Amino acid sequence: MIRLEKLTKSFATSGGGRKYLVRDVTVTFPTGSVVGLLGRNGAGKSTLLRIIAGTQDPDEGRVVRSGTVSWPIGFAGSFHPDLTGAQNTRFVARVYGADTESLTDYVEDFSELGDFFYMPVRTYSSGMKARLAFGVSMGIPFDTYLVDEVTSVGDQRFREKCAEVFDTRLKSSGAVMVSHSLGQIREMCQSGAVLNGGQLQYYPDIAEAVEAHMRNQRETQP
Repeated sequence: MIRLEKLTKSFATSGGGRKYLVRDVTVTFPTGSVVGLLGRNGAGKSTLLRIIAGTQDPDEGRVVRSGTVSWPIGFAGSFHPDLTGAQNTRFVARVYGADTESLTDYVEDFSELGDFFYMPVRTYSSGMKARLAFGVSMGIPFDTYLVDEVTSVGDQRFREKCAEVFDTRLKSSGAVMVSHSLGQIREMCQSGAVLNGGQLQYYPDIAEAVEAHMRNQRETQP
């Protein structure tokens, strides 16, 4: 279960005002459900995922988590650039209490980085960092996964590989998932939450969430 309690997050605008991504929001995402997080570009979906993960602070309110929650899958910003992929993997294993060697072997095989796995992360391309991050994320079991365009990593074959592994994880875990593909959201999610104008509305039925999102899209078109 993830519960947002009176959550507020805003940023200063160039005109001296504030843009609210969420404003006094209280919502509960139930345990074990795969929730599709929908909203227009710039609505604040990725920021909200980081707040749920605990890697970014809200202005007000709090996030209550039961069980283990992942960092946003594919997010490589926390890797130390001067450490190798293998060293970063071992560090994450120690932080989360995972078996160091088992996780290292898994990530090396899954990420398909070859010799780069033993080179500093600062030498990686953005795609290579994403492969490493996804491998580490899938190598550690979580009760809830936070997902931001998870299958956009790498070429078609690698994306299919990512999707297959992630589908397996979801058989025993929940998720909060952001995707630009409404087809993917309909296929993978049971429920949804729509972020619009600083408000977040939860829908137990994903079809209702998609319809609300599409209605918001139509209302903002010229």
